[in-house]
Amino acid sequence: MKIKDAKDCRYDLVSLGECMIRLSPPAYGRIEFAPLLEVWVGGGEYNVSYALARLGLRTGWVGGLNSSPMGAIIRNHARSAGMNVDYVVERKYDGVGKKDRIGLNFTEVGVAKRGSVTLYDRGHTATSGMKPGEVNWKKLFQEDGVRWLHTGGIFAALSESTAQTVIEAVTAAKRHGTVVSYDLNYRPSLWKAIGGQAKAQEVNREIARYIDVMIGNEEDFTASLGFEVEGLDENLSALQVDKFAAMIAKAAAAYPNFKVIGTTMRTVRSASVNDWGAIAWSPATGVVQATHRERLEILDRVGGGDSFASGLIYGLLEGEPLQTAVEYGAAHGALAMTTPGDTTMATKAEVLKLAGGGGARVDR
Repeated sequence: MKIKDAKDCRYDLVSLGECMIRLSPPAYGRIEFAPLLEVWVGGGEYNVSYALARLGLRTGWVGGLNSSPMGAIIRNHARSAGMNVDYVVERKYDGVGKKDRIGLNFTEVGVAKRGSVTLYDRGHTATSGMKPGEVNWKKLFQEDGVRWLHTGGIFAALSESTAQTVIEAVTAAKRHGTVVSYDLNYRPSLWKAIGGQAKAQEVNREIARYIDVMIGNEEDFTASLGFEVEGLDENLSALQVDKFAAMIAKAAAAYPNFKVIGTTMRTVRSASVNDWGAIAWSPATGVVQATHRERLEILDRVGGGDSFASGLIYGLLEGEPLQTAVEYGAAHGALAMTTPGDTTMATKAEVLKLAGGGGARVDR
């Protein structure tokens, strides 16, 4: 996989997708009984750009924002990590939220036998209204230069026009030699509004033809592309690498443009304890597996998959072997799930330490 030299580009990575405001009860409270809600910032594609900025790379984010204080929360959050927001599509706030809103999600963080729950309030948002022609991709990819574009199935599912915008962005990136990654991130509640799983497969199969690095879990590959992991029970009580590898082989054969495929492997023992790992594939290496962490204790699982994607991409951008990159991804995901909120709070030093086999003893 040929990646542009850093000195020839302004950005190491730019992500395309929606960022929302998340409102959660403190600790493990219920929304129904919450006297107050904590404010967090995040969104699938945004989280990757934010994480890589924290890991020291030059990143940007493209999405829609309005001129309200809610939009300012997201701008401030992005800029605090060093993310560039010059290419954000700006909308004027209408004062009542009839259009071009900032999306909200209400999330209860699960504990023990009560799983996490996310409720969306993201209709008519500034990002869902994005359409082809609103972003100057030629300036971004040709004049500024971008080594890597990351986008995903959440953004593609927001509306007919965002799916078209993904195609416009990924084709522009390919014209200018930019590597493209895509996280399938299947969300049935979003696809339901524009045609359901059949529409998800139609859209994602078209997008997949332009993707270099395809990322997702077993549900994502099945629901979004139609590739099933054979022999797994409904609760994924035992994750078998050979069965995942067989699914990856089918995906690679169907899409020879895939240079890397990455998938997380999670068995949910409870909301607080998961078995966690990942595998990745390339034509040169075949399937490689990250350290599998059984009975991983979790504080907040939201954003774990995005943090896996971030670590994997970081390793590949740094020129590391695929085995090292998937270790970075699995370690970063594990660390991100030890802190609240959607976006990672892990540091580069912590990721490298855990990926290298380091433990949780006190650092003094």
